[in-house]
Amino acid sequence: MKNNPWTGLVTLALLLVTATGCQKLKARDELNKGVASYRDAKYEEAIEHFKTAVELDPQLLNARLYLATAYANQYIPGIETDRNAQVGERAIEEFQKVSAADPNNIGSVSGIAGLYFQMKRMSDAKEYYKKWIQMEPTNAEAHYSVGVIDWTLTYQPRMVLKARLKLKPEDQIKDQKERQALAERNAPLIEEGMQMLNEAMELQPDYDDAMAYINLLYREKADLADTPDERTELLKTADTWIEKSLAIKKAKAEKEASKSQG
Repeated sequence: MKNNPWTGLVTLALLLVTATGCQKLKARDELNKGVASYRDAKYEEAIEHFKTAVELDPQLLNARLYLATAYANQYIPGIETDRNAQVGERAIEEFQKVSAADPNNIGSVSGIAGLYFQMKRMSDAKEYYKKWIQMEPTNAEAHYSVGVIDWTLTYQPRMVLKARLKLKPEDQIKDQKERQALAERNAPLIEEGMQMLNEAMELQPDYDDAMAYINLLYREKADLADTPDERTELLKTADTWIEKSLAIKKAKAEKEASKSQG
């Protein structure tokens, strides 16, 4: 009886399929163990499980997304050490791998945006928040975050200028040349920031934090005003927004208090 030349190949294929299936099962088991550790805030332990899951099944995107998120949770904003920076970069790298495999994955884009913001890489953060907006136009937080970044990018150079001119933070910039130079830089950011915050409030009418930041942007705009009257009007508008913000915060607090009492 002649040997069938295909028998060996079929057997090998079955073995490969079985091995691959076993690896995928092991990967899911590691993912589940990692999720359990993650929920218990055991991030180091969770990371090891997620890393193993990804090694066993590189296509298991949930494992990679959890791995990135676990790294992100270990990043400590404001701590400027090499180790902390490396943790942040690892998280971004893993989020980017998820995005490469699934360009429509909102979790990876929002994760990168948030990390860049925490790392004070504002231009990079804004780029990814805008990507998030493109993917999810109805997300108020993404719009709000761009507004916050725009305020940050306008506030810092204004304070540097006032310090150089030996002015107090509340003083008007009377030097026309300096004020115009600042306006050329800051005015587009102020307008974009206001637009984003207004869109955030359209999506979420009681967004008190957005109101607080639009107040701040009006104060930035006031410092670019050419006349004292214009500056005064802009500051009045800013005051109106902060009053709205505080009123909504108070109403929310009272509502929460009544819930806890009831």
